[in-house]
Amino acid sequence: MVRDLFVEAERFPIAGSFTISRGSKTEAAVLTCTIKAGDNVGRGECVPYMRYGETMESVAASIEAVRADIASGLSRHELLEMMPAGAARNAVDCALWDLEAKQSGVRVGALLGSPKPRALETAYTISLAEPEVMAEKARENRDRPLLKVKVGTPDDISRIEAVTQAAPGSRIILDANEGWNADNIREHLLAAARCRIAVIEQPMPAGQDELLARIPHPVPICADESVHTTDRLSELLGRYDVVNIKLDKTGGLTEALRLHAKARELGFGIMVGCMVGTSLAMAPAVLLAQDADFVDLDGPLLLARDRVPGLTYDGAMVSPPAVSLWG
Repeated sequence: MVRDLFVEAERFPIAGSFTISRGSKTEAAVLTCTIKAGDNVGRGECVPYMRYGETMESVAASIEAVRADIASGLSRHELLEMMPAGAARNAVDCALWDLEAKQSGVRVGALLGSPKPRALETAYTISLAEPEVMAEKARENRDRPLLKVKVGTPDDISRIEAVTQAAPGSRIILDANEGWNADNIREHLLAAARCRIAVIEQPMPAGQDELLARIPHPVPICADESVHTTDRLSELLGRYDVVNIKLDKTGGLTEALRLHAKARELGFGIMVGCMVGTSLAMAPAVLLAQDADFVDLDGPLLLARDRVPGLTYDGAMVSPPAVSLWG
């Protein structure tokens, strides 16, 4: 059966703004890939990310480039060889998973060995700001069991202390987004240990993280920008304790599953994270995260409006997707 491919650019406003060490944004710009085969439709969403040299236009063009191959029956495994890891492949791969589920009548969770996937506890993100502003936001969300706090400045100790004092009952993930350096990482790690931080994401710039193999880790350190696919994962041993798997980095669920399995084999802890996108982008990640040590799939909670239908969030819990959304 011939398959038709469609690509649509969509924009969803963020509630306020989302700020990390590299800057701020007020909307989530996403691309939705739709593959139709007769009466069945599969969809996937991706978030082009400038940090990795992606734009809405370049990613859309990459998806369009495989139109003929999709029409002639390109499989997910063939897609891994045809497209590089990144946002474009993610959208196509997830659309193919969704289409397969719709055509077979078998949910993706069952295909992955989880016929009844469970609701998961997800982190909630607090944007980078002045310490008192971050403390207030932490205080507003102190009933959430897991908070993710954006840092990444030359002096984050006041921020670390402010948010932990404001939400003493919450476990906290610090995400430095490559914002620390050799001059300040040790004091930041010690401050994080004093404040009982659960894990720290990507403190050093990717490619400049060899220092992490030579200093103590009083708090577990998680690779984000430093890990994309299974290739070279073993090089992170000794530098990182946990890896953050994001579908927009791996280029879809197919490679994410491989990365997940290899990371467990090598002894890494696993976080499943996201870019700021809608429930369509989170849906396959919820299935991937069924046994993750940390789940960070709060993208829709940061939006002023999500797509409909969306995932169901109940406090800190996010439920698996309904068939009407994905998979």
